[in-house]
Amino acid sequence: MKPPHPSPRKREPAADLRRADATEPALSESSEPVLGLPTNRATTILPADLLQGDEIIILLLKPSPWYILLASLEALGVLAGVVCVAIWLTQQFDQPSGAQGLVLLGVSLGMIRIAWQALQWIGAVYVLTDRRVIRVRNFFRPEVFQTELKKLQHTDLIFSVRERLFGLGTIALATAGTGVPEAYWLMIRRPLAVHRKIVQAINRQG
Repeated sequence: MKPPHPSPRKREPAADLRRADATEPALSESSEPVLGLPTNRATTILPADLLQGDEIIILLLKPSPWYILLASLEALGVLAGVVCVAIWLTQQFDQPSGAQGLVLLGVSLGMIRIAWQALQWIGAVYVLTDRRVIRVRNFFRPEVFQTELKKLQHTDLIFSVRERLFGLGTIALATAGTGVPEAYWLMIRRPLAVHRKIVQAINRQG
């Protein structure tokens, strides 16, 4: 079962990554980032040999834990609707004893769906280094997207209604020569601050 496709979202204006912003403070590459996870955890949560030996990690992130529930909402809603219809049909055909079994089945399937999404959360890691932006996803067969910062054409900040309710946001990444985003950093906390860090890192590349 694949994670649900992102629902339509409200987009913020795309960031122009080719214009250096002189007003933004320079990144301190040697200091511990104030956002995300401690960078010393990179070796335990990233695929082996993904980072180069002299590459400096600026941000190490995962989706918010709310991602596990929020990304499952559509599937759970459909499942609840199917169970309700099935219970109604059992009552119409004078089979009330089947209602309890249907409820138990629905709860079991819902728990399986949430467990699957939890595995997707475990497998998702987002990395910003002094050279590249990286997205890792999938638990069983990790899929890696990576590109050099100088090849990023633009980024979008995307906020769905459910993300806004929990103070989350999604960052879309597109490289030069493509018309659509090629990777997403899904449902991250403090998305504006994270996006600002990405733009600063790209501007440092000149």
